[in-house]
Amino acid sequence: MRLNRKQFLALVGRGAAASVAAASVGGASEARAQTSPSAKVKKEVRGSAIKGTTDAVRRFISTSSLREMPPDVLAQGRRCLIDGFGVLLAGSTAGGSQILRQYAQKSSGAKEATVLGRDPIVVSAAHAALANAGSGHALDYDDTQLSTTPDRTFGLLTHPTTPTLSAALAVAERTGASGAAFLEAYLTGVEVACKMAEVIDPNHYERGFHSTGTLGAFGAAAAAGKLMKLNEAQLAHMLAITSSLSAGIRVNFGSMSKPLNAARACENGVFAAEIASQGFTGGDFGLDGPWGFFQVLGDGADLDRLIGRLGKPWAIVNPGVSFKPYPCGSLSHPSMDAMLKVVTDHDLKPDQIKAVRLRAGNNILEPLRYAVAKNELEAKFSVPFLMSAIILRRRAGMREFTDE
Repeated sequence: MRLNRKQFLALVGRGAAASVAAASVGGASEARAQTSPSAKVKKEVRGSAIKGTTDAVRRFISTSSLREMPPDVLAQGRRCLIDGFGVLLAGSTAGGSQILRQYAQKSSGAKEATVLGRDPIVVSAAHAALANAGSGHALDYDDTQLSTTPDRTFGLLTHPTTPTLSAALAVAERTGASGAAFLEAYLTGVEVACKMAEVIDPNHYERGFHSTGTLGAFGAAAAAGKLMKLNEAQLAHMLAITSSLSAGIRVNFGSMSKPLNAARACENGVFAAEIASQGFTGGDFGLDGPWGFFQVLGDGADLDRLIGRLGKPWAIVNPGVSFKPYPCGSLSHPSMDAMLKVVTDHDLKPDQIKAVRLRAGNNILEPLRYAVAKNELEAKFSVPFLMSAIILRRRAGMREFTDE
């Protein structure tokens, strides 16, 4: 069977829409927000014009309350936590997760929080955060933030649950917090990470930063700071400390260091909150101005997406968060959906396919850069492997991504 370009692009479009509609936590309105060409694109400001973001974030962390969160936010938060715990436990068996687990066990003296897995261990809260977040991102199966406008490219945004969940879990266990306090901290952290990812200039991702590492640290810090009951001055210092620790680059996609970006983000967030609680200081306005986070790491910010918008609406429901249908880079999913539709609709067998030609933009093909995957981690970012898995197995689940 041969498809011309118009037919294939039509299939890709239907596949992408179906994927978002099926996997989106928020529902149809989120799918429209993700793809609507008429959505308003806003303008970034730079340098000294970036002001008010530190105050907005610290005030939101300080004042957010579970009692005031809408029922749909609570419901979606619980769904994301169920998914997050599932992918964390599944990822705890990965090779990289085992290495981080061993590191945490050897390096930690305190017994404060549990590293989840087949054989749980108890280590310091920061080390538990590191190991659990590494497991949560190990399979590349964790949830993904949706965007509100077309200029916020899909890859720019974060995997919001993994760093935030693991930070909240570790600190909640250490402090003996209630389930309600844990949920409140988690939802606060997700909102901070998602809104900050929307605010920063897309140049941040295009230059090679991995947003789950850079922005995920702020979600983890917000959750940890909430549970530690930091005051607004301490929260401002925490945000500045996190700005100095924020890191993660995309060159490591297809290796154990991609989940390490999420793991370090989580650990750094807990660490920043912990030392801020003990009086450690940072700049008063760590996110603002020519030397602040948004300018230095992003070359600008769209302030209208953050100031006055935290919790208005909550990002977890509008535009929403999507659950992954495949444990691999999300940029490949619409093409995988389209290929699955072609082979199932026409009952194509592998020996009937001479070649596959995939047309996509550089924003898709550059991250999915492995022409020949040498291992399961590279396979998650290899178009030939991903297309072949669908053709040969008509699925691409955890069993397809193993070296065994």
